[in-house]
Amino acid sequence: MSTTAPATIFLGTGRRKTSTARVRITEGTGKLTVNGRTFDSYFSHENFSKQAYAPLLTVDLREKIDVTANVAGGGVSGQAGAVAHGIARALQKMNAELRPALKKAGHIKRDPRAKERKKPGQPGARARFQFSKR
Repeated sequence: MSTTAPATIFLGTGRRKTSTARVRITEGTGKLTVNGRTFDSYFSHENFSKQAYAPLLTVDLREKIDVTANVAGGGVSGQAGAVAHGIARALQKMNAELRPALKKAGHIKRDPRAKERKKPGQPGARARFQFSKR
């Protein structure tokens, strides 16, 4: 039986649009996984994967932290934002001194933008039926 202590796990929940990400970070070698796949294979475009691990680059912990994320809902862009938000919140729990740097870079704040609801008697949220004088 091994006597090594288990690695400490820090959890963070990130949200954006209709996506929710449950993120677990541990000290490690920089391994990044989303829903059992690597960041690069999960996020179709490299911009999305870069956006997702941006908080790690902000605090220079890209090669020292392992990230495991479970993400559901929304599209690829919203999911990348949710993972980034979750990583930032987990990093903040791990080390409270990282908060000012993460906050300055805008990683702590949840992006509140979401799709506006469709109103009754209209074809869309803002769209109106075409006016006809006669």
